[in-house]
Amino acid sequence: MRLHRLTITAFGPFATTEEVDFDALCAAGLFLLHGPTGAGKTSVLDAVCYALYGAVPGARQSPGVTLRSDHAPVGTPTEIGLDLTVGGRRLEIVRRPAQLRPKKRTKGFTTEKAQSWLREYDAESGTWRALSRSHQEIGEEIGVLLGMSRDQFCQVVLLPQGDFARFLRADAEARGKLLGKLFDTRRFAAVEERLAELRRAAEHRVRAGDDRLLAVAQRLAQEAGDRTASPSGNRTASPSGDPATPPLPELRPGDAGFAPAVLEWAAVVRTGAHEWSDITESALSGAESRALAAGRALDAERELAALQERFVQTRRRAEALEEQRSEHERARARLERSHKAELVAPALSLRADAEQAHRAATAEYEHARALLPAGLMDAGAEQLAALEGKVRQELGALDAARRAEHRDTEITAERAGLDRQARADDEVLQEAADWLAGWEHRRGVLQDRVEAAQEAATHAEQLAGQLDPARLRLEAARRRDTLETAASEAGRLLNSAREQANTAHEHWLDLRGRRLAGMAAELAARLVDGEPCAVCGSAAHPGPAPATDGQVDPAAEDAALAAYRRADQARGRAEREHTAIRERHTAARAAAGESSVAELATLTERLDREHTEARRVAAGTHAAREALGRAEREYEGRLTTQREAERRVAARTSRRDALEREQNALRAELNHARGAADSVAERAAQLADRAGRFAGAAEAVRAVETTALRLKEADGRVAGAAFRAGFDTPEAAADALLTDTDRRTLQHRLDDWRAEAAAVADRLAEPETRAAADHPPARTEAVAAAHNAAERALRDASSAATTARDRRAELGRLSRLAEAEVRALGPVREEYDRVARLAGLTAGTSTDNERRMRLESYVLAARLEQVAAAATVRLQRMSSGRYALVHSDARTGGQRRSGLGLQVIDAWTGSARDTSTLSGGETFFASLALALGLADVVTDEAGGARLDTLFIDEGFGSLDDQTLDEVLDVLDSLRERDRSVGIVSHVADLRRRVPTQLEIVKDRHGSAIRQGTQVSP
Repeated sequence: MRLHRLTITAFGPFATTEEVDFDALCAAGLFLLHGPTGAGKTSVLDAVCYALYGAVPGARQSPGVTLRSDHAPVGTPTEIGLDLTVGGRRLEIVRRPAQLRPKKRTKGFTTEKAQSWLREYDAESGTWRALSRSHQEIGEEIGVLLGMSRDQFCQVVLLPQGDFARFLRADAEARGKLLGKLFDTRRFAAVEERLAELRRAAEHRVRAGDDRLLAVAQRLAQEAGDRTASPSGNRTASPSGDPATPPLPELRPGDAGFAPAVLEWAAVVRTGAHEWSDITESALSGAESRALAAGRALDAERELAALQERFVQTRRRAEALEEQRSEHERARARLERSHKAELVAPALSLRADAEQAHRAATAEYEHARALLPAGLMDAGAEQLAALEGKVRQELGALDAARRAEHRDTEITAERAGLDRQARADDEVLQEAADWLAGWEHRRGVLQDRVEAAQEAATHAEQLAGQLDPARLRLEAARRRDTLETAASEAGRLLNSAREQANTAHEHWLDLRGRRLAGMAAELAARLVDGEPCAVCGSAAHPGPAPATDGQVDPAAEDAALAAYRRADQARGRAEREHTAIRERHTAARAAAGESSVAELATLTERLDREHTEARRVAAGTHAAREALGRAEREYEGRLTTQREAERRVAARTSRRDALEREQNALRAELNHARGAADSVAERAAQLADRAGRFAGAAEAVRAVETTALRLKEADGRVAGAAFRAGFDTPEAAADALLTDTDRRTLQHRLDDWRAEAAAVADRLAEPETRAAADHPPARTEAVAAAHNAAERALRDASSAATTARDRRAELGRLSRLAEAEVRALGPVREEYDRVARLAGLTAGTSTDNERRMRLESYVLAARLEQVAAAATVRLQRMSSGRYALVHSDARTGGQRRSGLGLQVIDAWTGSARDTSTLSGGETFFASLALALGLADVVTDEAGGARLDTLFIDEGFGSLDDQTLDEVLDVLDSLRERDRSVGIVSHVADLRRRVPTQLEIVKDRHGSAIRQGTQVSP
């Protein structure tokens, strides 16, 4: 990737359009990006990142942080343009973030959505070709070409030295988080999690299988613990009845021998159940034989008792029949006389019907005659029929009058309806007129409400853009005040640590000087007669140096040296802590400015209140627009209603006049047809009633004449029939008749008497009955008691046998179920053991994993080893061959895991030590080497995309002149790979050492960019 040109408009601190020519800067290989604090050096790098990924690095992308310049004119849009070559293609990316812009027709602001453009340069035609305007498509295209994410790009291209300095001092867990982001080892973490899930699932299945087996064992124990009823029917225990049941094994689920012990115990219980079942079956067979014999004896005794009782009852029935014989003869005679009277019954029935019809006709005639006029009470049927016909002709002539009367009623109802409609339309017209009179005022009020809500929405958007920065400044001010106190305390601790280190150093130097001064006496104390001197080699020691007062031995010097080193380490820790606090305090002060916490809190509260109020008012925008729309729709509806009501009033007047003319004509016709009646219906009812009376009277006269003739004929037929049947008079024949019920009752009584007499005679003739009467009385109760005792014994034996059989079958079923559970649990337990070993190995908790390294840590350790090797190449050159970075997988002590350790090897001492012991300058070039090495490894990991432009952000102020020259030589050597490096720093000495420069100049109207080459003095 090579950058060519960057265009920045209204972005960050830049108020207008600024352009950076990277081709001119990269031609020198090494260039400097400098300017005062807060001028916008980092904003240039943010612009590059935003152009590529649509987002800025780190916390600067947090919600509430606006990208638009506060110094930019209102009409100038915020825009970033980047011209670059990547993957062999010349591309141009232009991005505009979401931002407020003035409305085109009305006052206020509206939010314009984010926009992106991607173009590609066609070398053959020499023109730019548009590729896409989709954020997603552009992001995917750039991601494929660069082969790295935004986080990787920010670590590889925009090298943040502070992050890598912390990386050097961090523990394994913090290093793992950073490396995991850069190398995307989520798939290995997913493998660990998946194996852990499989282990938990397998463990759950094993536990479920053990629980099921335990449940089966408990059911076996419950079934085996019941005592079966003995053949005698009593609940007994071993040895008189149920065999003794062994207890359930004391093993628990999860024990190795639990399953075999359950199976063995189930077999023992099953055998006991089989034995007890055989015993109960034998007892049941004996009880059945005894119950059968008792039943036969009871049946014989009951049969004898029944025959004896039968004989006694038969003798009693014969005596009762003899007493009823006279009554039987009387009933038979009455039934025979009734049969003769049946011959006269039809004639009697006809005569009774004729007599009843004649009485009814006579009564109807008397009633109809009373309704006739006085002159017609004795009229005949023909005269009354003629009068009826004449009245009905007059009634038919009233049909036309009925129709006219009905039409008159309809017209009256219609006219009443027209009156009601007229009153309703008058109300509608009055209401519409009243409402339309105030329409203009109402519409103005609603329009003002909509405009006020829109203005509040615009104001809320402006306040939202001011509120979040104010909150951030408030938090920064609080951190600034807190860190100011912490910085003072850290400075005091640093001075104390320095004094203690200086005191310990002076004490050690004093002891060392005194020891060197008395070194001759120390060597003399080691001389042994006859052995050569370690200094001169002589075996004779004529004048050894004597020990002096205050002689220092090596142990005292070593103790002083150790104390000095501890004090020096404490001083180093205090310096690092003081530096870290100062850096945080400086950052907080830069973010907060010089305003106090109280001032910023007051400002934030005021903005918050105004923003809340503006949002509340703006929330009513939709409701206000809806209200205006409803009012306008109601206005149109009111106008339409008014016009329709006016049209209905005109049409109703014409209709009312026509109805009035028609009704006057109809009423003249009705007055003639009604006569003296109040209505046509009343007149018709009067005529219909008169015709009905004439018709009823004529019919009554005819009925009386007809029924009298029929009655006379019936009297003659009844007298002849009675004489022929043997009765003196018809009344005698009628008295002899019986009803069907009485006749059936007499016949049933006769039949029952004869049947009973025959049955008694047959039963008295039975030989078995007569023989039973000669035997002694039967002993039914004693035999029944013996039979009941045998039945109870049989039921008890059957219950015991059934219980034993059920118990035997249930124990067999549960035993088979236990065997099935054990067989099914075997593969599950093997799978759990296998998965648990793999999960423990990848998670670093298994004893097989000696270094307790997780799988993800193992992969990251390999990447860290590559990064350390690549960083060492540059670190050795920066440190003149003194330092080298190596990866360490040693355990860090306790339960902490290994795999991501990082050590520095000092060639001067030949020892390895932790990277946190490096000084400030050493930490800088070590972190720079680490960053460059990480850039190479991440580039290769991401697909080997060539990175021709790198940026290094700050950190050069901690280097001395010689180290700075060595670092610049290393950076300058990157040109051998056709790379260009941009240094972001405000160190003044770099302006002399790096001639090609990009200067950021700030003033109260916004920052500006100056690009050029400085001539070294």
